[in-house]
Amino acid sequence: MAPFLIPLLLLVLQNLIIFINSQPSPGYSPSSSLSPIKFGEGYTNLWGPEHQTISPDQYSTTIWLDSNSGSGFKSINSYRNGYFGASIKLQSGYTAGTNTAFYLSNDQAYPGFHDEVDIEFLGNIEGRPYVLQTNVYVRGSGDGGDGHIVGREMRFHLWFDPTADFHHYAILWNPDEIIFFVDDVPIRRYARKIEAMFPQRQMWVYGSIWDASNWATDNGRYRTDYRYQPFVARYTNFKIGGCAESAPASCRSVSSSPSGNGLSSEQYAAMEWVQKNYMVYYYCQDYTRDHALTPEC
Repeated sequence: MAPFLIPLLLLVLQNLIIFINSQPSPGYSPSSSLSPIKFGEGYTNLWGPEHQTISPDQYSTTIWLDSNSGSGFKSINSYRNGYFGASIKLQSGYTAGTNTAFYLSNDQAYPGFHDEVDIEFLGNIEGRPYVLQTNVYVRGSGDGGDGHIVGREMRFHLWFDPTADFHHYAILWNPDEIIFFVDDVPIRRYARKIEAMFPQRQMWVYGSIWDASNWATDNGRYRTDYRYQPFVARYTNFKIGGCAESAPASCRSVSSSPSGNGLSSEQYAAMEWVQKNYMVYYYCQDYTRDHALTPEC
C-alpha cells in the first residue's frame, strides 16, 4: 500500500466510526407542537423562595442549593395525562450528592401512597458525568410503608455535556405509556402492562434541587460538599400539553409519535441507540433485586 494512502484510510475509518455512533434522528418532535409558557402561567414556588429567581421576561427560573436550603416549584394545575417539558442547564464541577429534578407526583394529595414519574440529574465528583435517572413509583412503592421502596429505575449517561447549554427534557404520560424524552429523542418507554403497576391518578409537575447525599452519588459514597456552593440549576422553555383534572373527557394530550400513541420505527431506532450506548442501569436487569415486586419485568 502506498504510504500516502494510510492517512486517507485512517480519515475514512474515523468518519465511518463517527457515522456509526452518531445519534439517529427520531423523525418526530413532540415538543414542536407546543409553545413555551411563562413560569407563572404554569408554576409557582413550592419551597425555598429565597433560593429562586424568575427572569425579567418571566420565561425562565433559576433555583439553587446551599447549606441553608434548596428550592422547588410546582405546577398550578394537576393533570390526568399530558406532555411536560423544560429545558435545563446544569452546574459544572463538583456536584456530588445533589439532585436536580423535573418530575410528576401526587405525594401531597396521597401522602404515603403516592405515584411519581421522575427525571433526576444525579451530581458527581469533578471529571465524572452526571447520571440521568428515570424512575416510576406506583401507589406508594416509593414511600416504604411496607418496608420496601420499589423503584423502576433506568439510568443513563448523556451523549452531550448538560452543563454547556440548555437541553430539553420531557415526560409524556398517557393512559397507555410513559415516554421519557431528551431533545425529542425517546430514551425510555414504560408501557402499561399491568394495571396496578401504572400511575393513573392525577399528578402535578415539579422541579427542584436538593441534597440527596445519602444515595445520589455512588450510593452515598460522595456527599454534597458545600465548599462548592451554591449549586445552581436553570430552567426555561417550559411546555405543558396536558389534560388538567378539570378538563372534559374528550381532552387528548400531545401525540407521542406521528401515528398517535407508541413510537414509530425511527423513534424506536433512536431509543435503542441511546439504550445500547448510554444506559448504565436498568432495574429489570438487576438480578440482585426481588422481581416479584416488579412483575412487569
